[in-house]
Amino acid sequence: MNKKTVVLGASPNPSRYAYIASELLSEYGHEVVPVGIRKGEVSGKEIMDGGRFPVIKDVDTVTLYVAAARQPSLFDYILSLNPKRVIFNPGTENPILYKILDNAGIPWMEACTLVMLRTGQY
Repeated sequence: MNKKTVVLGASPNPSRYAYIASELLSEYGHEVVPVGIRKGEVSGKEIMDGGRFPVIKDVDTVTLYVAAARQPSLFDYILSLNPKRVIFNPGTENPILYKILDNAGIPWMEACTLVMLRTGQY
């Protein structure tokens, strides 16, 4: 099942986990929407400017690759995407955002997108 996934913190750097996750999501047949602060391309798609908060519809999953200290400016944006779930990848855990998501009725999990894909749990 194709799950439209916003990779928040997308990077054009092949050594970054956000890049690897974007590639693997595409490989597994999911629509990837890369959003980040660095210009470039990943999975054959231009990285959308995260500073401009692009409007994206029908989002299944937001997978986070942004450290907690840099997330506050993204709280409203994440809510505006109205995702079915948010995945906090290792290093992105944020109890403040957990509460915001809980209050909005948006499920979240601490997990690794790469592991979830490889083990059929995505």
